[in-house]
Amino acid sequence: MGREVARRIGDGVASVQGRPRAGVLTSAATVAAAAALVLSACGGGGSDEDAASEPDDADGQESEDQGGSDEAAESSAEQSEEDDQSAHDDEGEDESDGPEGPASAETRMSHAETVTGDISPKSVVASGDGTVIANNMMYRHTVTLYDAESRELTQTLDDTVDAGDFDVEDVSGEITGAPVEAVWTSDGQYAYVSQYQLTGVGAPAEDDCASGEAIAESVVYRYSVEEEDWDQVIEVGRVPKYVALSPDDSTLLVSNWCDRSLSVVDTETARETEQIPLNSMPRGIVVLPDQTTAYVTAMYADEVYRVDLDSGESEVAFTTGERPRHLVLDESGEAMYLTVAGADRLLKIDPASGEVVDEVTTGQEPRSMAISADGTALYVVNYDEDTVSKFDAETMEEIQRETTGGMPVGVTYEPTTETVWVADYAGSLTVFDDTGEGEDEAEEEAADEDED
Repeated sequence: MGREVARRIGDGVASVQGRPRAGVLTSAATVAAAAALVLSACGGGGSDEDAASEPDDADGQESEDQGGSDEAAESSAEQSEEDDQSAHDDEGEDESDGPEGPASAETRMSHAETVTGDISPKSVVASGDGTVIANNMMYRHTVTLYDAESRELTQTLDDTVDAGDFDVEDVSGEITGAPVEAVWTSDGQYAYVSQYQLTGVGAPAEDDCASGEAIAESVVYRYSVEEEDWDQVIEVGRVPKYVALSPDDSTLLVSNWCDRSLSVVDTETARETEQIPLNSMPRGIVVLPDQTTAYVTAMYADEVYRVDLDSGESEVAFTTGERPRHLVLDESGEAMYLTVAGADRLLKIDPASGEVVDEVTTGQEPRSMAISADGTALYVVNYDEDTVSKFDAETMEEIQRETTGGMPVGVTYEPTTETVWVADYAGSLTVFDDTGEGEDEAEEEAADEDED
């Protein structure tokens, strides 16, 4: 499969990509803020033996005052035991909850493994609970699931279901999808997977949307870890691409590429409640911690929209260079990052104001992006040069760039193993260990060895 063939079902056909590039948005001042995590442990009181060592009266009888003193001593001893236990418990909490190693921005990636098989992954997403899902679109019609620790394939599930087994209104009988993107619920028990098309229903779904309304509206499947199968089918718009959940998992958002809209789904009822109009070819989505504000890219309008999920209204938050594609948000919700695929740029944005506060050059054709669990590092795949770049999320400095498999299009950070998984559209998953020492640490260790 050639690269240009893959483009056709990637994020735009050559005829669309060939138009002149728009100007790249000029950055504003860099946001510089870093907080240090300080670990502290509580200290204990005196020993029980010292607390109880009050002398008796000369005649061998305890006076009333002495008896009160002994009672106070016993109380002090009991409190001391409680304090010691509390200090011990606090120390245990500090050890388990605190960072076990350096920040991700201080480590370096190294190639760990290339996973192959009957796959052509369009995306790869970690559950946060030790499972990784890859979505193999129309060339394989499967999702594949992997154990993050062993990196072994645990399940291959095809994208054909019987509509009669689900509460689906507009289709019947067996339906086949084409898995594109996934998002896990916060507990890692379910994954929503968008289906690029209902294969064989209506006109062919292609990225130029030339067939218009003849393209059938499609669906999102939900995968259940417990059942190891699809347990929901949710009807959305035409050519659904990216999927995102609100922080409380109550709302699923789906960008409908050929409907120029955003589907809003109530996850309790598994029903689409509305479609919010956007512009040409919407894709990337993030939802802010307020649960009601989302940002969505409109790739071929060179726009990023701010969406009010309560009112259903949307507005252009800012314009960009050519083809803004993917968005990620740090855990605090105070920094948002955007890849601009056609301009080879990475932008840092203040989500409160929509202001671009910094931007840097990436590799060729930056597509998807992931953020480390601690929020200090970004990982960007460069589709046209078969690489993945790692950036410092605060300074926006590119830390390193490594070779991947062919046509890297998706990426995820797997927190339980501190690894980075890249979906290579040409047919593999490239896995990087991201715990290696940075240059400073390596130099310090070498200096220590020389002194010894």
